[in-house]
Order: sequence, then C-alpha cells, then structure tokens
Amino acid sequence: MLISDDLQQRWWNLESKLVERFGKKPDMEAVLFLIGMQETGFMQEKISKEQKQDLMHVAVCTLLAPSGYYILEGTDPDGWPHFRQLKELPGLNFIEQENFLKDHVLLYFEQQGF
Repeated sequence: MLISDDLQQRWWNLESKLVERFGKKPDMEAVLFLIGMQETGFMQEKISKEQKQDLMHVAVCTLLAPSGYYILEGTDPDGWPHFRQLKELPGLNFIEQENFLKDHVLLYFEQQGF
C-alpha cells in the first residue's frame, strides 16, 4: 500500500506547521513524544528513556482510541493515563503501519485545532 497523495500532502502540511512551531522537522517518534506530553501534562527537565517510552505509549493509545483499539480506563495516582486494548491492531507492514499512524496523528491534530 502506497501512501495516498492526500495523506502525504496533509502530513507535509503538519510537518511544516511543526517546523514553524519548534524550529526543526520532527520524526514520528518526536511527534508521538509531543502528543504524549500534551496528553499527560508531563514536563520535566530530564526525561528518562523509560519515561519517553511511556509518553509515546500514551500517545499511541490516545491516537488509536477513537478508532476503537483502546479505551481510557483511568489515571493512576501520579496522573498517568491507563488504557485497555479492545481489539487487535491490524497486521501491517512497516510502511502501512507508518501511514496508519500518520492518519491518526493528522486526525488528532485536526481535533486539537492545530
């Protein structure tokens, strides 16, 4: 499956806005990290590798929740959201996974009014 022209153009538009905002072009990991920070409100000077992975996990769950893959079950005492997986993720190759995530990222930013 090749990326559709519309998806690619919308992705480039988002990247352009993020470059304007942050001064450099983010990769998918950086976008997920940013979404995780947005969703948790987690801000620290030093962030461990584990915390970064946790933030990216929160982002993926948040992104895929509207499509019925995850549901937010609540937050722990530290304020971290916890999700439950509702259905299996589709079996996709790397490019298809990236496009699947890009589509959900674009929807997220659209819903955020960005």
